[in-house]
Amino acid sequence: MSVATAVSESAMAHTSKQVGVACHNLVKDCGTGETAVRVLHGITVDVLASELTLLVGPSGCGKTTLISIIAGLLYPTSGDVSLFGTAQSSLKGGKLVNFRARNVGFVFQQYNLLPSLTAAENASIPLLIQGMPRPKAIEEANRVLNDVGLGNKLKSKPNQLSGGQQQRVAIARALVHQPRLLVCDEPTAALDAHSGQTVMELLKRVAVQPDRSVIVVTHDSRVYSYGDRILEMADGRIVSS
Repeated sequence: MSVATAVSESAMAHTSKQVGVACHNLVKDCGTGETAVRVLHGITVDVLASELTLLVGPSGCGKTTLISIIAGLLYPTSGDVSLFGTAQSSLKGGKLVNFRARNVGFVFQQYNLLPSLTAAENASIPLLIQGMPRPKAIEEANRVLNDVGLGNKLKSKPNQLSGGQQQRVAIARALVHQPRLLVCDEPTAALDAHSGQTVMELLKRVAVQPDRSVIVVTHDSRVYSYGDRILEMADGRIVSS
C-alpha cells in the first residue's frame, strides 16, 4: 500500500476525538553558530487519543527527533509539546523525569530486555522504578503478559524467546504502568512479515485505548493498513496528515 493511499483512507476515517499530544511550532536545531543544522522546521500537529498514529518518511527526515521531543527525551529549540493538557515546558528536571515515567511507554526496535531477568521481571521494571512492591509489580506484569499472549512464558528469559515474543515482552513492559502515551520506534523492523503483523495487531488490540495516544514510527509499508492516521514527514516537516 502506498503512503498516499493509506493517508487518504485514514483521513476518511478520521473523526473528532480527544487530543492526546499537541505539538506547537516545534523547531529543533543541532549544533550551534555556523555549524547549526535545523532538523525540525516549525511542526504543528495534534496526535489524537484512541488512535494508532503512524509516523512515516525517509531516513533522516526528523522522525526520531520529533518523537524524542514528544516523549520528553529532548528539548525543542523553540515551540512546545503538551501531553493531555500538560505542557512539557512547565516541567523541568526531576518533574519532567517523573512525568515521563508515569505517562510515557517506549517500545524499541531492539527490545532492550535484560538478559538475566525473566519475561515477568523485565515487564515489571517500570512499576519497580515507581516504587511498587515487587510481588505486586510481578502480579501486574503477569496480567499484561497474559494480555499479549505470553501467559505461558512468564518465567522465560529473553534467550528462550523468539524475536516476536521478545517484542511482545517489550510491549508489555511499555504498557504495564498504563501510560497515556505509547511511542514505538520501528517495532517491526527486526521481525519477519508474520511476526511484524502479529505485533501490529497486538498494538491495535491492547495498546489503543480511549485515553491513550499511540505513535508508531515505521519504514515498513506492510503495516500502513494498521494506522488510524498516517503522518508523513520529509525534510523536518509534516507534509501529509
